[in-house]
Amino acid sequence: MFVDKASIVVKSGKGGNGSISFRREPFVPDGGPDGGDGGKGGSVIFVADANLRTLMDFRYKHKYEAENGEDGRKKKQSGKSGADCIIRVPVGTVLIDKVSGAILCDLAESGDHYTALTGGRGGKGNVHFKSSTRQAPNFAEAGGKARQREIQLELKLLADVGLIGFPNVGKSTLLSVFTEAQPKIDNYPFTTLYPNLGVVDLYEQRFIIADIPGLIEGAHTGAGLGLDFLRHIERTRLLVHLIDMSVETGRKPIEDFEIIQHELAAYSPALAEKSQIIALNKIDMADPEQTDRLLDYLKAKNLPVYLIAAALHQGVDELLAAIAQKLAELPPPERMTYDVVAAADVEDAPGYRDLKWRKVDDVYELEGEQLEKIFNSTNFNDMGSRRYLYRYIERKGGIEGLKRLGLKDGDTVRISNSEFVFLEEENGGQS
Repeated sequence: MFVDKASIVVKSGKGGNGSISFRREPFVPDGGPDGGDGGKGGSVIFVADANLRTLMDFRYKHKYEAENGEDGRKKKQSGKSGADCIIRVPVGTVLIDKVSGAILCDLAESGDHYTALTGGRGGKGNVHFKSSTRQAPNFAEAGGKARQREIQLELKLLADVGLIGFPNVGKSTLLSVFTEAQPKIDNYPFTTLYPNLGVVDLYEQRFIIADIPGLIEGAHTGAGLGLDFLRHIERTRLLVHLIDMSVETGRKPIEDFEIIQHELAAYSPALAEKSQIIALNKIDMADPEQTDRLLDYLKAKNLPVYLIAAALHQGVDELLAAIAQKLAELPPPERMTYDVVAAADVEDAPGYRDLKWRKVDDVYELEGEQLEKIFNSTNFNDMGSRRYLYRYIERKGGIEGLKRLGLKDGDTVRISNSEFVFLEEENGGQS
């Protein structure tokens, strides 16, 4: 089964915590700090793999997580960094942020990669917090937190040629004649429920042909299978439009042609402007007068037309040669470009260092991503560690801001779901 859409949840690794450790040597105050840093958390990286063809695997596994970084150790030993989570996807996969709808990246070539989430930074060990006035810091920094996001994957076929037309006009039959592809073929509408790919080797030229499932009137609004597969035509360089000329079907070839052209233009004006070759199929069962009228109509539009009977292999060599010649004249496919949303490190993200304060009922609240990290690093049994937290809040204007809201001794301050009594003392205060 061909799967061209999938939605997954990805999560980066948490950074390891810094270590609180002291050397055990004589004549070194309190042993001296020697706590190592935590390891960096693993990142989530998407890689385009030419060996993959569908998004089938993502139907059975929906969550992907990178490895957490290890905590730091004594003797200034850093923790091991977490392994990255490498997610391999087919070439032609577009990554879309599910929440914002922003297009993150178009993995259009084999080997293209995109870092969707960076792992949390490793926390600093207590050796980094030693100073002339703090000889034995009894605290370390917590590792950066993991992040999670939901990403939608959309696969757009990377084919040079797209076979288009109404259902049951012979696209699958023609593909099987052109290539060694073995699509399901039968005599009823919507035989092809997913695009089939075939590779053509003609002399020194190689190209890929995609049998795009049949379109119907209203496809650009979602009728039939239209919206699911019109997107695949976007990447093709050349369109081969098959028209059923058999009198047995009772179809009106000129009307069929106009409907398909309208659907292409309605979905994307760029599709209607793509180079096209018209193939009148089942010509062995056609009405000569109807054929002549259609040829005159298409000639007036200056479109190249070939008469074929795919099931009988009639005229297909000439059509294939014309396709190869046209592809040689066309420029290579253009890579889709988007305003890529970079996956910045969380600590470099805008607003990470901002501190906010507010009053909710009788409780004064402080919040901020950097504050949360420092708060999680605080050893509340150690005066120096508590003072470090207080000084950070004070430097960020939090104490003054809360006072403007009415904060005074004895009031409750809430940080990260923990509540404290605010006491301003001569040593600078603590909460």
